[in-house]
This record gives sequence, C-alpha cells and structure tokens, in this order.
Amino acid sequence: MKRRSCLALAALVGMEIPALAAGAERGLFGFTENLPPLNYQDEAGPQGFSVELLRLMAAGAGLPLQLRVLPWQRAVQQAEAQPGSVLFSLTRTPEREAQFQWVGPIAQRRVLIYKLARRSDLTLTQLSELGDAHIGVVRDSAADRQLQAAGLRPGQQLEHGLDDATNVRKLLAGRMQYVVLLDWAAAWNLRQLQLPYDTLQAVMELDGTRSYFYGLHPDADPALVRRLQAALDAIKHDGRYERLRQRYFR
Repeated sequence: MKRRSCLALAALVGMEIPALAAGAERGLFGFTENLPPLNYQDEAGPQGFSVELLRLMAAGAGLPLQLRVLPWQRAVQQAEAQPGSVLFSLTRTPEREAQFQWVGPIAQRRVLIYKLARRSDLTLTQLSELGDAHIGVVRDSAADRQLQAAGLRPGQQLEHGLDDATNVRKLLAGRMQYVVLLDWAAAWNLRQLQLPYDTLQAVMELDGTRSYFYGLHPDADPALVRRLQAALDAIKHDGRYERLRQRYFR
C-alpha cells in the first residue's frame, strides 16, 4: 500500500464513529477491514468489490450509507455498538449464525495453498507432507487458526505475516515455500506486483465450503434486512453483479 494510503488509514483508525445525524435514522453504517480486493482503503476512501456492491445495494434500497475501514477487532466493536450497522466481509459460520442478520452471499470464500510455479521440486497434497517447509499465513486469520488446529506451529511450519501482500513478497524472496491465499487475493496481489497470474500455482485447497456475507446488527429491523437482500438479488439478476465481479476477480 502506498504511504499516503497508510497515513489515510491510520488517521481513519483514530476517528470516533459519529452518531447518526438527525433525519438519517434509517441510514446504514458499514464497517469493514483492509482485505483487498473485497474491501480496503486508499486515497479516495473505502474501495473494493464488497464496498461497491454495498453502495449499489444501499442506493437500490434508498438508504444513505457511511463507510469505515478499521482494524478488524475495532470494526467488530463499532458494529456491535451501532444498531444501524453492517459488518463485512463476514464469513458465515455456525458459531456466528445467531450473532447477525445475514444478507448475501457476497462471494465464495475459497482458500488455497500456493507455491511458486517454478518450484517443481515442491509437492504437497496434504498437510502431513509439509515436513520442514514453511507456509505463510496472515496472523490470527481464520486460515491461521485452521492450520494451528491441524497441528502446525508458528515459527516452525507457519510463517506469520501482517497481510497477504507481505506474505506474497516473502514467498517471492524465498523466505518460505508455500503461502495461504484466497484465490481472488492471489490474483489481486500479483497484479499489484505486475506479475502474471501463473507465477503462483495452487497445490491444495484449504477451505472452499463457506461464503462471505454482510452481517447486520441482530436488532436491525427485519424489513431492512429484506430490502437489502432484495436489492442484492436485483443486482445479481440484471448483470451488474457479474460485471463488478469481473473488474476485481479476473
């Protein structure tokens, strides 16, 4: 991320979320994290596939929308405190089911383990074959927890990074043999480095069973949830969803 982007995000993180303005009681506050290309912050403000999609949905439902990009735990806390909140992009799991009212799906969540395509010496079909090799993963991510639950340990077989971009650079520099990425995040990060998609090769799927959703506050009006879902369904039906997806996921 450019320095100006980092400064803008740092300034935004320090801001307090304002109360709803008079007359905007039915508006929405969208809270999200830096997870490109789904959602991220740049010089122009919040960007990404899920951000643009939510803007289209809010417009279709006739709702004013304010957006904040924050560290994930801060985003969760702000969403919990704001009845008019939408938290995204949120993996829908059984543990979270009762914590939100759900609108979606936004996109499939397909997590893969990649290697450099030129590394023909590396073969991995299951985690038990990892041996002394290292896998890069974002610290405290769902994938990190899954790998640790499977018996892999930080500093031994897991190489932690602050974000996907950091891990991709480490892989390219030979500091680890594998990296965990969402399929669209792999394509996105290679484009930022002006590298072809076939620079990486997927060796195994870590998780492809879930999708991303928007999570509304549990106290949100169910009619609001239905309006947003209807707006999303209309966007998918008339082709706008696919055109937007192609801009980010190609």
